[in-house]
Amino acid sequence: MRKQQTPELAEKPRKRGRHRSLEAKTAILKATLQLLERESLRKVTADAIARRAGVSKATIYKWWPNKSMVALDAYLAGMTDRVPTPDTGSAEEDFTEQLKSLTAFYTSTLGRLFCQFIAEGQSDPGFLASFRERFLYARRDAARVMWRRGVDRGEIRSAVDGEIVLDLIYGPTIFRLLAGHGSLNNSESEAMVEAAFGGLRRLDYQRPRKKAGSLVKRRNGQR
Repeated sequence: MRKQQTPELAEKPRKRGRHRSLEAKTAILKATLQLLERESLRKVTADAIARRAGVSKATIYKWWPNKSMVALDAYLAGMTDRVPTPDTGSAEEDFTEQLKSLTAFYTSTLGRLFCQFIAEGQSDPGFLASFRERFLYARRDAARVMWRRGVDRGEIRSAVDGEIVLDLIYGPTIFRLLAGHGSLNNSESEAMVEAAFGGLRRLDYQRPRKKAGSLVKRRNGQR
């Protein structure tokens, strides 16, 4: 009498299918990133992505409605890797560190896609809505955590509207990125956060002293 197949064995083909699907999605996102670092969003095509990823164009459309949405997911993956959310024990230091990494990302070849996404959204309201939902709101959620920690520690005045705080901190960088009227670098990032915290910091808050080793690293230009 034939031994009945166990549920575990019966599941194996489906698991392999899921694994192949994950590999295909990863290959598509990687291929898209590579192409976007060489060409503008409008020049990159779904055909080019499919060729580089080694998949069919139908495979791309299985998960994404168009190449702009593929580009957005690839962009988010690249940004997540390069722009962490720090927890240094000081909200001012957290925002400074993050704004520096954000500036470095935005001024990179991949990061400059931000402006192209905004431009794409002017003729595609659906894409702009997705951009806000998946990029802007998600990034603001992470930044709110840093702001809330500062309020809880008594570092930031609780009466200040947190949404305005985030606009004050990140707004100058975005404006310079879009308008191109000013520089974007580490010293500018420090100045932006310092200017914002001049109005946010509680007057009775004592900033923690930095360790001697940390001061030496800063003087040597290290982080």
